[in-house]
Amino acid sequence: MSAVTTGRMPRRRAPEPRDPRPTMERPLETEYRPAVPIDALRAVRHQQHGAHDPTMTIVGDVLWRVSRTPQGIATLALRIGRSRVRAAAWGPGGSWALDQLPRLCGADDEPADFDGSRHPLIADIHDRNPGLRLGATDLVFDDLASAIFEQKVTGLQAFGAWRAIVAWYGERAPGPTPRPMFAPPAEWHLIPSWAWHRAGLEPPQSRTVVASARRRASIERAVAAAADGDDRERILTSLPGIGPWTSAETRIRAFGDPDAVSVGDYHLCHTVGYALTGRRVDDDGMLELLEPWRGHRQRVIRLIYAGGVFEPRRGPRLHPEDHRDR
Repeated sequence: MSAVTTGRMPRRRAPEPRDPRPTMERPLETEYRPAVPIDALRAVRHQQHGAHDPTMTIVGDVLWRVSRTPQGIATLALRIGRSRVRAAAWGPGGSWALDQLPRLCGADDEPADFDGSRHPLIADIHDRNPGLRLGATDLVFDDLASAIFEQKVTGLQAFGAWRAIVAWYGERAPGPTPRPMFAPPAEWHLIPSWAWHRAGLEPPQSRTVVASARRRASIERAVAAAADGDDRERILTSLPGIGPWTSAETRIRAFGDPDAVSVGDYHLCHTVGYALTGRRVDDDGMLELLEPWRGHRQRVIRLIYAGGVFEPRRGPRLHPEDHRDR
């Protein structure tokens, strides 16, 4: 006998959600225990590019960070305490990321010879924040690219463009990330001009990223071989479109440079002047005020921000420009 048919089509299963990541494997795990209690969370969070950065987020007590290491993409999940950092890593760059973790948390930042007593406010903030450290990523080009995004624009505009480009042209992070996260693009110079425009990044910045990306390998070799911050400054500022502000931001992010000062920042000189004198100063005035701490000028700036000492707002925020309809 033939089977009885009802005339109804068989029910189809809903398609599985597309996920380009490979099958998840067990992560590599480690613990980092600093010699003295440090504020590793503050050091790592300084590397975040806005609240919606696709390379970093915090969910509960876990900080998630994605990077493109020399050995490939790595996802880190960090549970950070004052005396212990527990870490898990996924991806081909996981081993590199775990080996580099102490530097990311500020292990190589040495403030022993820092004298906060030169100013009562700095002394007070330093006493209340003895664990403040400057972390380092050791990822020169991606830190350079992120600093170029932030040249001469508002943070809102820069972070929005970073989020768009990394999400569109980056690579999906391995591991059980709490939301889709992405590593920065491998080939920045192949991103088409219309994509930069759509993301809202202005042409001078996009051209600088693309031109620098074409020389990525030589830039990374030269900066890694540099003897000190001054040599890195000379190398970076020799590149078209890279000035003192971008160079300083790159050195702070990639190397945790404790002396780098981002001259040319719209707000920084006002913040430093207000904290140390109660009034605004320009860049020259800021450098004069910071000179007694040469060698630790970035540390003083980081302490000022940690202490929450900001000039009262005098008017509306600077409105971000949007050139996409031009």
